[in-house]
Amino acid sequence: MKTPLIQLNDIHKAFGSNKVLDGITLSIYQGEITTIIGKSGGGKSVLLKHIIGLLEPDSGQILFNGRPLSEMKRPERKTLKRKFSYMFQGNALFDSLTVYENVALPLKETTSLREKEIRRRAAEKMAHLDIQGIEDKYPSQLSGGMKKRVALARALMTDPEIILFDEPTTGLDPIRKNAVLGMISDYQKKFGFTGVVVSHEIPDVFHISQRIAMLNNGRILFEGSPDEIQRTVVPEIRNFIHGREDGQGALTDKSHQPYVERRFLQEMVRLQNHHIAFSLVLFTFENIDKTYEHAEHIAGQTVMENLAFKIRSKIAITDSCSRFGLNKIVLLISNADRAQAHAFCESLASEIQGKDLMGLKPNPEFCFSISVGFAQATQDSSLEMLLETAASSSNPFYKFKVC
Repeated sequence: MKTPLIQLNDIHKAFGSNKVLDGITLSIYQGEITTIIGKSGGGKSVLLKHIIGLLEPDSGQILFNGRPLSEMKRPERKTLKRKFSYMFQGNALFDSLTVYENVALPLKETTSLREKEIRRRAAEKMAHLDIQGIEDKYPSQLSGGMKKRVALARALMTDPEIILFDEPTTGLDPIRKNAVLGMISDYQKKFGFTGVVVSHEIPDVFHISQRIAMLNNGRILFEGSPDEIQRTVVPEIRNFIHGREDGQGALTDKSHQPYVERRFLQEMVRLQNHHIAFSLVLFTFENIDKTYEHAEHIAGQTVMENLAFKIRSKIAITDSCSRFGLNKIVLLISNADRAQAHAFCESLASEIQGKDLMGLKPNPEFCFSISVGFAQATQDSSLEMLLETAASSSNPFYKFKVC
């Protein structure tokens, strides 16, 4: 088994009576992106500061390439710190400096390079990140997405071996969030640095990570690959991830139509930039209005809730499921073509019976069907186009009859 580049063993840290890290053990491997997830205020940023050496643990040990940091002398620690770069949550750009001056700052502070060489390197990094031509502007003149690019250019200036990203997408809209995550992934592949990311962008961040660590109550509750965390059966982990993805009630609350639109845009960014296919599945509750004439409104809502939770129990963490309008549920299956979406619903249909969805005894006055349609996204798809395709492709084979 390969040796971790960075190893944290039983790290404890408290601020007064507030115990933040309570026995953290974590492995970070060279050339990979490791993402740390967890509740807000749970110590993720504190953990990053221990990795970079901004904070010292109360107890425990941090090793680099198998060697304890505590055994390194000051010159060795200084050399080690030069291998790191840090992209702060708020970008930490200096408002009084121009974009060029912000980007060039690490080289001016840590090297004796001539101004001409520093300008050449800064221009090269800025060109890679498509932010050339703004060298003389100030951060206050830039959009949130441009500020992120400037901050990343600065983080890359010293060609670091390890970059720490503290909430790199905070304050960005869904499209720009995915653009920044894609940018981190692309440049990690290009430059080969080891990345440690603190993020709440679930499930999007899973697509750029090789390893996921979940911090909970000061300890690492999970450490493994994105595939492994998707297969976990630990309720605390699944509830946290699904809760972060869609919020309480997002599966069945008709007010979450914007959520479907946001998730669609995120999937389109991945399809267009990284060729990750996805499919839309549309569950339509037919003649539900007539049902309301014979049964209480709550009965129809119960069926929709029960189907939503049945779907939720079967989908991966990177998928999304939400109410859409008065009588529809939309499922977006990431990294799946139309045939795979069909297979998913075949499996679902074989497991679910009407009585499972009703949550009560059959009632002849409470009878309706749920039809299912499919659509696979293409590079130029719109949400309306996919919904129309799925609606027109509804297949009786997949109909659930609830009576």
